[in-house]
Amino acid sequence: MEEYVDPAKEREEQLKLLQSYIGESEDHMRKRDYQRALESYNLALEIEPADKNCLVARSKCHLQLGNADEALRDAEASLEEDKEYHKGLYQKAEALYQKGDFEMALVFYHRGNKLRPELQEFRLGIQKAQEAIDNSVGDPSKVRLETKGDLSFFNKQDEKKNKKKAPMGYSKPMTRQQDLKQNKRQKKPEKSDKEKEITKQLLGELYADKVYLDKLLRDEDLTNADTDSGNRIYDLVNQGIEYLDTRTEFWRQQKPMYARKREKDEARGQREKSSKKPHDPAKYVLKNLEEIDAALADGRPKDALKQAQRTMKTVDSWKDDEVQDKNDFVANLNSCIGNAYLDLGDMKKSEDYHKKDLTISKDNNSDDGRSRALDNLGRVYARIGKFDLAVEHWKEKLPLVKSPLEATWLYHEIGRCHLELGNHQEARDFGEKSLEAAREAEDNVWQLNASVLIAQSEVKLGDLQDAIESFERALEMAKVQGDEPAQKAISKALEELNQKIVQGIKDGQIKDEEEDKKDEDKKDEDKKEDDDEDQYEQTFEEEDETDKEDDKASDTDEGPHTYIVHVKTGSKMTAGTDANVLVTLYGEDGDSGERKLDNNGNNFERNNDDDFKFKAPHLGKLTKVRIGHDNSGAGAAWYLDKVVVVDGSDMAHYEFDCDRWLADDEDDKQIVRELECTKVVTKEES
Repeated sequence: MEEYVDPAKEREEQLKLLQSYIGESEDHMRKRDYQRALESYNLALEIEPADKNCLVARSKCHLQLGNADEALRDAEASLEEDKEYHKGLYQKAEALYQKGDFEMALVFYHRGNKLRPELQEFRLGIQKAQEAIDNSVGDPSKVRLETKGDLSFFNKQDEKKNKKKAPMGYSKPMTRQQDLKQNKRQKKPEKSDKEKEITKQLLGELYADKVYLDKLLRDEDLTNADTDSGNRIYDLVNQGIEYLDTRTEFWRQQKPMYARKREKDEARGQREKSSKKPHDPAKYVLKNLEEIDAALADGRPKDALKQAQRTMKTVDSWKDDEVQDKNDFVANLNSCIGNAYLDLGDMKKSEDYHKKDLTISKDNNSDDGRSRALDNLGRVYARIGKFDLAVEHWKEKLPLVKSPLEATWLYHEIGRCHLELGNHQEARDFGEKSLEAAREAEDNVWQLNASVLIAQSEVKLGDLQDAIESFERALEMAKVQGDEPAQKAISKALEELNQKIVQGIKDGQIKDEEEDKKDEDKKDEDKKEDDDEDQYEQTFEEEDETDKEDDKASDTDEGPHTYIVHVKTGSKMTAGTDANVLVTLYGEDGDSGERKLDNNGNNFERNNDDDFKFKAPHLGKLTKVRIGHDNSGAGAAWYLDKVVVVDGSDMAHYEFDCDRWLADDEDDKQIVRELECTKVVTKEES
């Protein structure tokens, strides 16, 4: 029978994962790592395919990577439900502009400007689209209409309407020289070799067409000025050349995205033809750094690593006076190598190279380099679960932050690490700082993220009423932003909190009633103490005998035994669980039955050890345990390291290794596992 999965809880977990992917994407966008940002947005859209904010963001990634068609598709998808969504309109206009469809881009810039006239981006879009159209086809005010073709019909009609008597006398005919003067063709100046090379680069494949048209124009037999056909051919050829010249001038000022992508592809395919020191060392290093960044963005860390190592070897062979700012280049190359190892999963080498970057940047007093290295080291430590070191390095980066938006992200990540470390008050404090910075940046999304972090911290602190107020503020923000998934998740969290408070009140009332009953019982006992002293002593003796019998029976196979269950939670990010954990012990002589593990503490937190004790019939030698959770609570996913069971009768230790997720959205999606005994340590061996 399949285990029941609560759809609401499953949806809540999906939304948490969605926010995580969006946060990663925004981080990559800030670092201009558009390929990795694209991959994270793809994962986010698998969870919420119609999220218009994610669609617009992914469209931006496609544009930066030169995929104008994909960018246009995402922009149009963001407008399916809301045709007046201004971010979608702007992104569609940008995609059309990069595709070279300037007229349609102008239409959507105007449409967005009409809806949101206060936004400068639409006004600038209108201006650049209009300029692009003028550069492509010319200014309409400069268009000169020409009379070509057979217009004899219209001439005859005009003659009938305006027929006049011919003047008397002799009229001097036009001379041959005057006729040639009227039809004189201006010869264009010959371009220099340098200008030809630039034109060839700008036109690309169209350059061959221009060369062909120039050749036709110089063919005097084909473009004979004395024949009508020659004049027509001349005009057509000249129009083609003028069009290509116009496009050349336009591309000279604004190169389209696909031209940039083509140049990148060509640059990646080229290899160094000589091992000698380049004529311009700085240019050589910068060119390689760009290609390394492109390889990382394209998801090719091995290629990036090889090129970075090759470039580093070349730079190291130069003397310090041969290249300006050599140390800065070396620091950047160490950063690139570190990021490549990070993508390849080699955290130790990644850490080493980012430390080198940090050391060089500190020696050079480079704030940008320090900020870069500290950021990368924080990411490495967070990835491997060393949250304290991640916090240490990110805090050192704080004074180097250049914008409120960067600050709100950094405060939020530090707060998340404190939450994982169990430093709930610090997590709340940094959540407040993140919220303040988000307000300064006027970023609604990060205000929502910070508010949720604050609420989660307050839940861990036990400040349930404050947590409710924080969640309610977050809910209002989600409503203003129209974020329905966030509204559902926050509403669910509020419902669970309210239930927890109500249950706490009930437990308190029950406790008070028990205390009152104890007081009454004590009064009754005091009153009867003198009269029942002999009877009490007799009862005590009987109970003492019973205890002795129980202790004696505990040494047999039939009496109750004490078992101590030691549970080790893993150190991975979000390894802890808030769900109820259940365990069953199995031995050669039977099983314990399912038991809930609870000792009234804050159990099963990340990297924690928790002990539980219960009595059960003697099971003989233990063979396996069945352990799992009920998938309840906001963070149910659990990474279990291992279970150790101690038999109280002989103090034998039975180890059961797990080292896997118990989660419906991780690993094999199982929340219950049966673990075989992997090691037994007897009392004598220990």
